[in-house]
Amino acid sequence: MLLRYTQALMTQMAQTAACNRHHSVEQQLCRWLLLTLDRLPSNELVMTQQMIANMLGVRREGVTEAAGKLQRAGFISYRRGHIAVLDWAGLESRVCECYSVVKTELNRLLCDVRYRQDAVVR
Repeated sequence: MLLRYTQALMTQMAQTAACNRHHSVEQQLCRWLLLTLDRLPSNELVMTQQMIANMLGVRREGVTEAAGKLQRAGFISYRRGHIAVLDWAGLESRVCECYSVVKTELNRLLCDVRYRQDAVVR
């Protein structure tokens, strides 16, 4: 299981590097939110824009702009370090293919580990 987890992590790292180079901050934010929330029991996350910017390797202003677009579209609610996903399908419509690549590989390699996507119906 440790080797499968390591392979899944390597896939995620490689895909993230490609995503950071080729996709918009908005797409990267969608990918990061979806992958993070796949592993949490709720649709809410407590994290500042600066922390997200550090995770994505972009400027905070870029996260502010991307989060604002997603909020105006009704996909998320964002206020003072608290992000709630309101429309999961909407986020998935804006995310790049990197999310599905990583999610598919995680499911393939770790199919015997119960993740949120198996436990929660959206």
